[in-house]
Amino acid sequence: MESLESALALLMERVHPVERTEYAPLHALLGRVAAEDVAAPMQVPPFDRSPLDGYALRGADIAGASRECPARLRVIGEACAGCGERFAPGPGEALRVMTGAPVPAGCDCVVRQEDTDLGMETVAVYTAVPAGRNVCRAGEDVRLGDVLLHRGERITAAHIGVLASLGVTGAKVYAPVRAALLCTGDELRQPGETLPFGKIYDANRAVLSARLSELGVSLASPESAQDDPETVAQALRKAAEHCDVLLTTGGVSVGKKDIFHQVLPLLGAERLFWKVAMKPGSPLLCGVYEGKLLICLSGNPFAALACFEVFAVPVLRRLAGETRAALRRTQGTLTGDFPKESKGRRLIRARMEGDRVTLTGANHSSGSLATMIGCNCLIDIPAGTGPLHTGDRVEVILL
Repeated sequence: MESLESALALLMERVHPVERTEYAPLHALLGRVAAEDVAAPMQVPPFDRSPLDGYALRGADIAGASRECPARLRVIGEACAGCGERFAPGPGEALRVMTGAPVPAGCDCVVRQEDTDLGMETVAVYTAVPAGRNVCRAGEDVRLGDVLLHRGERITAAHIGVLASLGVTGAKVYAPVRAALLCTGDELRQPGETLPFGKIYDANRAVLSARLSELGVSLASPESAQDDPETVAQALRKAAEHCDVLLTTGGVSVGKKDIFHQVLPLLGAERLFWKVAMKPGSPLLCGVYEGKLLICLSGNPFAALACFEVFAVPVLRRLAGETRAALRRTQGTLTGDFPKESKGRRLIRARMEGDRVTLTGANHSSGSLATMIGCNCLIDIPAGTGPLHTGDRVEVILL
């Protein structure tokens, strides 16, 4: 068996980002991956501005000012946010400014209006303010030429806000990764269909389709197929013509219906590995077909989803052009007990909030999907670990 790390390394060695790029407008950038660096075409703020309502003036003109001995200055006008008029107060003069208004040349500070008598022609200032106080300097947020979006970075709402503040209308991004999903099993029926005795509804197709959508992956029409090697091989041949990665569920263990040991030879696919030293999902089977990764997940719903998160998600991120595709790990303190011994490496469902890690349910079966509700991490338990107890430090893989 491969270790989790060695299996993931074998997959990542075969991944190359998609080369297709496109231009996306600002409103459509969220969640996309930048295909080039974006540098600031201007500075932000574009001018010195006031962060509050008050008076722009020279600090030297109010040195030593107090309520008992206020400094008095002549007010030459008023500027609000958006004001395009250029004022030039001289020594002993002030400009009434509102939040966001430009601070004129020659003024080096702004006094809060609460520290004045709110005078309109002349103003009494009751406190000394040093030069530089209460002024947002031009370029203090973003300087001209700063790289604010790097190639390979997934674009967040904050990125979009900054780009908008620079007047940028869009960016070059990688085209969405195209994935094919084929769920196999004679027992599968789709929601809405009649469910005869012995059959089950296909949860894998639904949950993995939804997860691919969350990741921004373009999903070819997800399909289900019976346990027939030639039928499955033909479906994968067809799917490979228009996708970047092939995902399947079911048929990877050692039973009579575990057909993928026949499917890969029928395809002429290269087998990278079969079986990973972990639970759930140990019979993971991965290969390469027509230069594209073929990731064959277990048919058990939690096993399929856990292996999807650990193996397929980093692959999809790298395919999408992301430079940060590795699993995200951290440590936390367990709340609650996990009474089982872990003779082999085990991943269990949990929720992390701050430093606290709480199990999301008592059913840890690989066929149970309900305990994934509320789950945002997997506890990674090393082989040879005894029962876990409240207060134990645990390592988690963040989802």
